Amino acid sequence: MSALFDRIAAWRHRRAVDVRHGLTLGFVPTMGALHEGHLSLVRRSLEENDRTVVSVFVNPTQFDAPADLEAYPRTLDRDLAVLDRAGVHYVLLPHAEEMYADAFRYRVSETECSAALEGAHRPGHFTGVLTVVMKLLHIAAADRAYFGEKDWQQLHLVRGMVDAFFLPTAIVACPTVREASGLALSSRNIRLHGSDREHAALLHEVLTTAVTTTDAIGRLVDAGFAVDYVEDRDGRRLGAARFRGVRLIDNVPLGSAR
Repeated sequence: MSALFDRIAAWRHRRAVDVRHGLTLGFVPTMGALHEGHLSLVRRSLEENDRTVVSVFVNPTQFDAPADLEAYPRTLDRDLAVLDRAGVHYVLLPHAEEMYADAFRYRVSETECSAALEGAHRPGHFTGVLTVVMKLLHIAAADRAYFGEKDWQQLHLVRGMVDAFFLPTAIVACPTVREASGLALSSRNIRLHGSDREHAALLHEVLTTAVTTTDAIGRLVDAGFAVDYVEDRDGRRLGAARFRGVRLIDNVPLGSAR
């Protein structure tokens, strides 16, 4: 059974014991509502490390809209059962009052990449993300941390932060996991029902097949999406759009466009 830690001091004691025994640690940070995408990260960690720890923490500082924080799915009992069945050794369940004992006075901000794409449409989002990831990486003290490529901009920023601050944890990127329709797995997909779920997969299809970003935006608007952006950057085509009130993000290698 997975050992649960809801206090930082208790976890640090456990980690120190494992370090003395020479055990390597993989870390998968999550906000819960776990799906196969999360589990692909977990399995990679289990393969590559002696021990694996998963955190479940709905981080309040990365939500630019209070309503989105309230609407975020919380399925802790199910998540713990899933992690236990997967063979995860440890689960971190930090409390917001301990994570933000400083009331978020101290923050990690990035001044270039974070202002574009997701950052342009979600003010303050990446400051919240980078701050909590910095805290969690220090707390976990893992050899490797696993992040999905679906959140490509986040992955890029986390890698940059780790390099800039000389953090010892290696960041391991894992491929996006998709439904048969092509829809990228996301905790928010739980809010899509019936045919809406199949229709949402058009985001991936359009990103892959559109000749230009302008063409992609037009096709998505015609299909009923409210488009935040579609842009080609650094060899990727990245897009974000809302459908039936659910915000979807995805990205594909530019070489995959037909």
